Amino acid sequence: MRDFALERYFSKWEFTARYHMTASDMESMSVSDLLAMATPEDRHLFETLRLGYTETLGLPELRMEIAQTYDSAKPEHILCFVGAEEGVYIAMRVLLAPEDHAIIIVPNYQAAETLPLSICAVSGVALNPDDNWSLNIDQIRHALRPNTKLISINFPNNPTGTIIPRDRFDDLVELCRERGIYLFSDEVYRLLERDAGIRLPQAADVYERALSLNVMSKAYGLPGLRIGWVMTKDRDVLQRMERYKHYLSICNSAPSERLAIIALKARDKILTRNRALVSENLRKLTAFFNDFPASFRWTESDGGCVGFPRYTGPMDTNTFCEILVEETGVLLLPPTVYRSELLEAPQDRFRIGFGRKDMDIGLAAFRNYLLKTGHR
Repeated sequence: MRDFALERYFSKWEFTARYHMTASDMESMSVSDLLAMATPEDRHLFETLRLGYTETLGLPELRMEIAQTYDSAKPEHILCFVGAEEGVYIAMRVLLAPEDHAIIIVPNYQAAETLPLSICAVSGVALNPDDNWSLNIDQIRHALRPNTKLISINFPNNPTGTIIPRDRFDDLVELCRERGIYLFSDEVYRLLERDAGIRLPQAADVYERALSLNVMSKAYGLPGLRIGWVMTKDRDVLQRMERYKHYLSICNSAPSERLAIIALKARDKILTRNRALVSENLRKLTAFFNDFPASFRWTESDGGCVGFPRYTGPMDTNTFCEILVEETGVLLLPPTVYRSELLEAPQDRFRIGFGRKDMDIGLAAFRNYLLKTGHR
């Protein structure tokens, strides 16, 4: 497998750049802040926790809380992982074999493409930037082969923030159902939509061969817990994934599981705070880009806390991002990070994040650089 470009770039800049303006998660909180949301019983269970192994599937109480975030899930439909990445890795290894074919939307989180490519034949279907990065279901249909085993989607999308219309989502589900194709749905930004009316159902709630991926890292803003999960009603797939996990993490962190239970019980409060922060930051970001119409083309994301603006200034976008972080400490993700081996990826776009507090400080440094260098 090729290097994970995003993580390689972050290994250099994520903890050294002064202004992390491309974070893909929401503002986090301290352990004490999270414990303040706990019931007395849950706080006691955390403080008296014995630091032994936990169940491979995940603590039963945790899986019960996760199941309640779905319309039709039961705890036995949930398998927990160390973050979302382990879930992606195991799902691809379990579902795909060398004789299979997979279809992946582009752009996407790199693991969604690189992992299947290490196993079998893969086709990419591009989101259309001229149609708010939407997905053409006819292109998916055209990419099908007799051995297509899996279609992988990600909405709200990383990095574009787009959400496809509900009728297209329904058409995709029916297409998968007609052919018996697995639908792997990365839903880590769900519940951060600008408008709840465009929120898609979770795929595993509506399709028996779907796998819905989620995590505490993104919408909940708790990446340090390293708690992710897959929900699927396909018991055979879930059992095979559990057995694969025995060769990797074996089980999750016991303290993290207890803290995740507390957070999920307080999810309405946490998500209300996070949606308000996204809304506030989106207004600031839109006003910022409107001040430089000759240098940027910006459309507000449908959901999530990342966007993918187009840079139209006086240099290529990769150079712009590199000079910006080196001279000012403002970190954006350049288009090289989103290079695809399947399709030609846009080279005039960068990822920006808007889920953290105190965004004004980074925007001020960004603005000063643009004014100093003659951007308009």
